[in-house]
Amino acid sequence: MKKLIPSPYLRKVKGDLKKIIDILSPDFSYVSILATDVTGREYQVLPSEVRLGDSPDAERGFVLRVMGSRGFSELSFNHLDVDEVVEKARALVENDRAGLLQSVDPLDYEEEPQDEAWTGSFVREVENLPQEDSAEEILQTLRKELDQGLEKYKELSFLSTALIITQVDKLFLSKNKDLTQTYAYAQAMAAAVAANDKGSKQDFAGYSGLAGSEVLDRIPGLIEKAAQSAIGLLDAEPIEPGVYDIITDQTFSGLIAHEAFGHGAEMDMYVKNRAKGNEFTDKRVGSSILTMKDGAEGVDQVASFVFDDEGNPAANTTVIDQGILRSGMCDELSALQLGFHPTGNGRRESYKRKAYARMTNTYFPGQNARLDDMIASIDHGYFLQGYTSGMEDPKNWGIQCVALKGLEIKDGRLTGKIVSPVYLTGYVPDLLHSISMISSIDDVELDGIGYCGKGWKEWVKVSMGGAYMKARGRLN
Repeated sequence: MKKLIPSPYLRKVKGDLKKIIDILSPDFSYVSILATDVTGREYQVLPSEVRLGDSPDAERGFVLRVMGSRGFSELSFNHLDVDEVVEKARALVENDRAGLLQSVDPLDYEEEPQDEAWTGSFVREVENLPQEDSAEEILQTLRKELDQGLEKYKELSFLSTALIITQVDKLFLSKNKDLTQTYAYAQAMAAAVAANDKGSKQDFAGYSGLAGSEVLDRIPGLIEKAAQSAIGLLDAEPIEPGVYDIITDQTFSGLIAHEAFGHGAEMDMYVKNRAKGNEFTDKRVGSSILTMKDGAEGVDQVASFVFDDEGNPAANTTVIDQGILRSGMCDELSALQLGFHPTGNGRRESYKRKAYARMTNTYFPGQNARLDDMIASIDHGYFLQGYTSGMEDPKNWGIQCVALKGLEIKDGRLTGKIVSPVYLTGYVPDLLHSISMISSIDDVELDGIGYCGKGWKEWVKVSMGGAYMKARGRLN
């Protein structure tokens, strides 16, 4: 393993950023700066095309936060001139803020961020340093695996392979904090389309984690998984709507966690009175065997870090403990409003964006059931695998999760029949109370290929997952 090489740019500008804080600190009760330098590459090979570009998460810039008599103000910038930034910050607080307060009801802050003393530099390790990657070799490997996949699976009309490597460097400064972190996450992917005289079907397989280009060796397995699933879907039938016993695979379990008490437990929604979960703290919301976690500290995945975008330490928050809702996920400003402690969930889409309470790695930990026993316990139901989308209503606790496919179970056995797509709908507590079996901790897997939006925007990297779960739900 090799230590990642921290950003030379952030080291170069650190002195000027400290000057800005020193100049503004006498006039404001709180001043902080987040500096970001995110780099990386995206490699993609299609049957007739090769693509090479920057990581979709690449960015470089700064966000300044100050607290004055009228509350908090923020200034984002990517041109660093000390005098210019100080001047713009003062103008923002004195002029723009005053105009804003004439049109909206202000939030009063009786306290300011604690800004506890914390200094440190945190650098993770990978097998392959991004700076040493050969684009030519990576693209050649992706091409070779794609060609072999098309040769092996004649039913495929399309296949693509991809690899994204992203290195994240962040610097957080305030009067009492001096923090840097460097980590990298990798995503390996394959997408397949199968076709016959009935039509075409597609599926996707991915692998993610805190790693470098060493995950390239996952591509053959991902091609096999995507290809076999797409081919199998050619014979899929519509499901007969009804209430069934179900088993969820790890990815679909994760989708339930994300939608059921993910967004609904982001505590800025509590401040806005948009989440029913606020009324149920320390009350039962699910089965006694059910626990749910969220945190950048608890696992190693794409949303694992040491400190969040507000300089607060990462945590491993127990959201649900044996069916009891215990805690939400809190950013700094919501914590000040609620009298709560930040949980390390203050995250920004980029330096240009506001920090919100956001999920990180959200999952159901394992218990002690066996998948074979779960299947054997079902007279008639479905084993739900993969997902395409999900929606939730934090105010009323409605949920919809869409599985890519369901494998029919009859008399405790898989019949070989596939239904697709499958819509799981219902009331969140009903679904969570129905969970009767959860498989081993060894079965827990998290998927960090995608992004999560706040409504329809503010995209951040998250992962979600869990073990296999048995429940009962309405399928359409």
